[in-house]
Amino acid sequence: MTINEILASLFPQGCSVTHDGGLLWGSGSLAGGGQVAMIGITDRTAIGVDEAIQLSRYVLNAILEDGEGPILVLVDSDSQRMSKRDELLGLNEFLAHLAKCLIYADMRGRHTIGLLYGHTAAGAFIASALATRTLVALPGAEPEVMDLPSMSKVTKLSLDVLKEKAKSTPVFAPGLENLAQTGAVHATWDDKTSLADQLQTLLDHMQNNNGDQRDHLGKMRNGRPKAADIAELVHDHALRSH
Repeated sequence: MTINEILASLFPQGCSVTHDGGLLWGSGSLAGGGQVAMIGITDRTAIGVDEAIQLSRYVLNAILEDGEGPILVLVDSDSQRMSKRDELLGLNEFLAHLAKCLIYADMRGRHTIGLLYGHTAAGAFIASALATRTLVALPGAEPEVMDLPSMSKVTKLSLDVLKEKAKSTPVFAPGLENLAQTGAVHATWDDKTSLADQLQTLLDHMQNNNGDQRDHLGKMRNGRPKAADIAELVHDHALRSH
């Protein structure tokens, strides 16, 4: 689906969106009433310092100006822009700031939802889609935290070893299906039916299920069988230490 088709299906009652330089921002009317604030990365745009700070500003403005509705993050990006200028200006801090803005919005009671409809990778993925409370995707989306050749350089494991591990261990493998198995992707929506209805169903579900559910989803789907139990042990230990 194109971004225009996605917006039309999400907001049949209309939306107001500005689309410029690979970024979008605006708002739309929810099927169940109310408004959703939007930001997005389109056309496989890389996120550099300029894009990250612009998106951060839109998130903070939404928190201050747009009431209590959710914030939707649409993502079809490249990875982070690894130019000398971006690196010297502190790209890692700009990406971290964007992620913190989305987390802050969630802490303020603004449900944050990522909708992955194209490609995304590395820091751009982590700072946008993965920083939302709930991440959903459309069929054909292509997420990857790190591709296997890059992972080989970092871990010092051979590419052949990683390819073999990727067959049975989702955390070693890129792609939508593997990220869903780890719990990172909550659900893959049906692009043949109303996205507005699916968004409203998700919002209703989120009202009754507070907190980050990704570790529990990863356990249930056998993609991260230990994460939820370890997190619970750490949480219980922290409470006892006080």
